Amino acid sequence: MFDKVFPPKEIILPNGKIIMEKRSRTPLTVLIVIVSTYLSVKFTGFEFLVLLQSGDKFFDIVVAMIPPKWEYLPNIWKPLMDTIKMSLLGSVIGSLVAVPAAYLAASNIVESKMVVMIARFVLSVLRTMPTLVTALIATFIFGLGTLAGTVAIFLFTLSYVGKLLYEQIENASMNAFEAMESIGMNRIQAFRYAIFPQVLPNFLSTSMFCFEGNVRYAAILGYVGAGGIGLLLDEGLGWRDYASVGMVLLMLAITVFFIETISEHFRKKLI
Repeated sequence: MFDKVFPPKEIILPNGKIIMEKRSRTPLTVLIVIVSTYLSVKFTGFEFLVLLQSGDKFFDIVVAMIPPKWEYLPNIWKPLMDTIKMSLLGSVIGSLVAVPAAYLAASNIVESKMVVMIARFVLSVLRTMPTLVTALIATFIFGLGTLAGTVAIFLFTLSYVGKLLYEQIENASMNAFEAMESIGMNRIQAFRYAIFPQVLPNFLSTSMFCFEGNVRYAAILGYVGAGGIGLLLDEGLGWRDYASVGMVLLMLAITVFFIETISEHFRKKLI
């Protein structure tokens, strides 16, 4: 289409041979980016002047967090452990449930296109819903507390790991699977012994990577009453107690760093 609108440039070489040089797409790409940026600014009501006038208030809050209030540390341990526990539990259960979900969504394993389509649709719907909204709905159903946060993390992990896992299953070699079917195994048994061992390292790596992110996501679930360290952040910001907020963020950053370091070590061993 582009080459039809902007035909290639004809160049005559010294030996008399004629070659066609395609027009650069860079000016069109730059124009699209500029127009898209302009439309985004118009539709979102973004005002650069307001950003310049009020942007420094962000740094005022950051400065108010330093130094953190160390005497606030004893109040953090229990909510922090609650955050880790609901992240771990939601990640483990979500990863385990993702295996049968991915099995049903893999088109090279399940013959029924309807089953595959329904499984993928469910995973897409779960992936579309923000974790914060899921946690809010869970608080209406299960009440305030870590159970709602665990359910929200479970659903997010199921959708995320399930999506990546069924793509890995579809890329796995089917030779062993077909051989096991030919000796009398059913499709579930053939999947268990031929396909699952192939995708197991990536599945474990993806699950651990998801757990890393869930610890961070769980920190904001407290804003909707789903328990964890987010409750302390909400209270601290509400009371303008920025030194306590700084202590909470410091402990959260240290925790996430250690979890990421341990997880990265084991993920490198798996892949």
